[in-house]
Amino acid sequence: MTPVCIPLSHRGVLALSGENVYGFLQGLLSNDTERVRSGSAIYAALLTPQGKFLHDVFVVECEGVVYLDAEAGRLDDLAKRLRRYRLRAKIAIEDASSRWRVEAVPEGAAHFGLAGSGPGKTARFDGCVSYIDPRDELFGVRLLRQAERPTGLPEGNFDDYEVLRYRLGAPDGSRDMPIGQAFLLESGFEQLNGVDWEKGCYVGQEVTARTHYRGAVRRRLTPVALDSPIASGVRITAAGRSVGEMRSSRNGLGLALLHLDRIGDDVDLEADGACLRVLKTEG
Repeated sequence: MTPVCIPLSHRGVLALSGENVYGFLQGLLSNDTERVRSGSAIYAALLTPQGKFLHDVFVVECEGVVYLDAEAGRLDDLAKRLRRYRLRAKIAIEDASSRWRVEAVPEGAAHFGLAGSGPGKTARFDGCVSYIDPRDELFGVRLLRQAERPTGLPEGNFDDYEVLRYRLGAPDGSRDMPIGQAFLLESGFEQLNGVDWEKGCYVGQEVTARTHYRGAVRRRLTPVALDSPIASGVRITAAGRSVGEMRSSRNGLGLALLHLDRIGDDVDLEADGACLRVLKTEG
């Protein structure tokens, strides 16, 4: 069966080049950029010094340039923050969204020669960089494609990608992680291969590591099914008691930030007149 290619138009691309880009990013991001240097893609976050979410990024290299796939609407903010940390380092940071497209091919591993590869494994394919999604191989392939060189694959439906994302419990930037408020481990980054515990220091590392080693995660983004639309930020209750907040949702599925000790298989959840049901993550 021919795979479909789903445009992720809500994502943009920053290009970084110059001296020691990997070392520069290593001191900023939650994951190990040395893996990118050796040919793998990674998923990572840029945090505040207090360990709170600012940006999520996919990092991949092509012909000596490091590309960050990030939220398109907040690309200027990401670039400004990176330039602030750059100081005197000779690193160019530019918006490359006009030249590159971000796409997903959920069933595309065999088509791109990546069948049997693990998360993050990359390959070149006709003017694009294809890689197994580093969060979970069940996402399939993610593409960084030159704008003038289409894949030739039929276009898929973004709703299908959203269904997959919700079922895998994966946040999508500030839609699910409030800026300057969300913590990585509450957002599932450890399960999504977005944090490296062996690398050196990065911005926000101390808080993230302390939470991890103390086992202090009491809330987590959780896939839910809902019988009617619920706006992001709406309080979720069980028997009149607050148990969390809604995040993004679409077509009866979504993510909610829930207190782990307040929910169970036999607990009915409600929010703004809608009923919710906790789903088990796939994979």
